[in-house]
Amino acid sequence: MKFPAPLVEGRLLRRYKRFLADVELASGAKVTAACPNTGSMLGCCEPGSRVWLSESDSPTRKYRHTWELVEAGEAGREVLVGINTGLPNRLVAEAIEAGVIGELSGYAAIRREVPFGEERSRIDLLLESPGREPCYVEVKNVTAAVSGSVALFPDAVSERGTKHLRELMRLRARGSRPVLVFCVQRGDVDEVRPADAIDPLYGRTLREAVAAGVEVMAWRARVGERAIALETRIPVTLP
Repeated sequence: MKFPAPLVEGRLLRRYKRFLADVELASGAKVTAACPNTGSMLGCCEPGSRVWLSESDSPTRKYRHTWELVEAGEAGREVLVGINTGLPNRLVAEAIEAGVIGELSGYAAIRREVPFGEERSRIDLLLESPGREPCYVEVKNVTAAVSGSVALFPDAVSERGTKHLRELMRLRARGSRPVLVFCVQRGDVDEVRPADAIDPLYGRTLREAVAAGVEVMAWRARVGERAIALETRIPVTLP
């Protein structure tokens, strides 16, 4: 996925009300940007961090700028992290279409945000082909990391995430193919683990889902100022 225009660099002053961030641009101007991430953004919202914003000229937009990237990680080993939770579905769909995620290739069509299930959920991606069982793909954005190499999900208590796991288990019980894809928008991690200390219920439910036959995989993205793309599968570890 390529950004349609060059991003604007700045320094994060503060993130607040979950959806907003004040940023000082390289020019010295201060702007309020939309923050497209409702999680805690653990390790990714420290004041003073370098950030990159996209710009929009739409007259209907309340905020001209949207926060896209942040420089985070251990001192001397900083990496760019994609914080926009609106992008992972697109990143995964592009990777499927390009044949990067071979386990999900070979389907004739990809539908997005399709309603399904008993809890009125929407599946992120529905893969379909004539005469073939559909594949239900749930995508989760991963930005938090510890010890420099372990990515964690979720970074805040996620009742919605747990609900989605239950829906995936119901699909599997009916004979469908449900898949959970962790989209890791940072390049300095080698595995994904459930953040049991943050949301123990999610961790337990994830283990139940795996035991029930839900496919779980993680793909790490190459994150840059011009583009983001999934390129490497990394293990999901359930200690």
